[in-house]
Amino acid sequence: MLKNLTDTILLSPSIIATDLSTLGSVVPTFDHSCMHFLHIDVMDGSFVPNITIGPGYIQNLKQHTDIPLDIHLIIEKPELSLQSFIDCKPYFLTIHFESTRQPVRLLQSIKNCGIKAGISINPATPVEQLFDILAYTDMVLLMSVEPGFYGQTFIPSSLKKIEKLNTFIRTNNCNTLIEVDGGINEDNIADVVKAGANVIVAGSSVFKSSDINKQARKLLEIAKKG
Repeated sequence: MLKNLTDTILLSPSIIATDLSTLGSVVPTFDHSCMHFLHIDVMDGSFVPNITIGPGYIQNLKQHTDIPLDIHLIIEKPELSLQSFIDCKPYFLTIHFESTRQPVRLLQSIKNCGIKAGISINPATPVEQLFDILAYTDMVLLMSVEPGFYGQTFIPSSLKKIEKLNTFIRTNNCNTLIEVDGGINEDNIADVVKAGANVIVAGSSVFKSSDINKQARKLLEIAKKG
């Protein structure tokens, strides 16, 4: 199990940028030393217009890899299906702040099952709305694009958001990771880390390479310069 997560930069490649039909045969070749997690976006066609995968696919994928899973629920009313994703036994399970009226109760339910609980916000949601519930979270996932589709361009104002959250976490001695997802590539990953991110989600910037392990290592090397 990974330890001291706040002391290093971690990469969570997003499988939405892969061919999901063949991932089971490819994922055993992924290098654990540079792919610390597998980021899994679950979309329902309601909270966002796209529809991706469900717990059945995730359970099957787990049979082919030991890389810890980082499940991101981009769905309305996650309380209605939360248990099915808890049963997948991910390392992180993240819900959207905007998707439920019961964020604290859901975060506590996740943590009570021994899973790291994450809370995510869209680009238009002020990060200050999370300050009062950080005590219930292990990780905040800041979206640096509008969720729903991969391959979008990083929103530059996200850097200020990361800095603001990082300052609050440090000032208040919170044991909370900052994950950032959306449009991260070789040109901006160091800036994202410098602003305070610990966990980096990368989709097309990893999986569109002919050598994904080499590309993941390259991104991490650039990130550490931040």
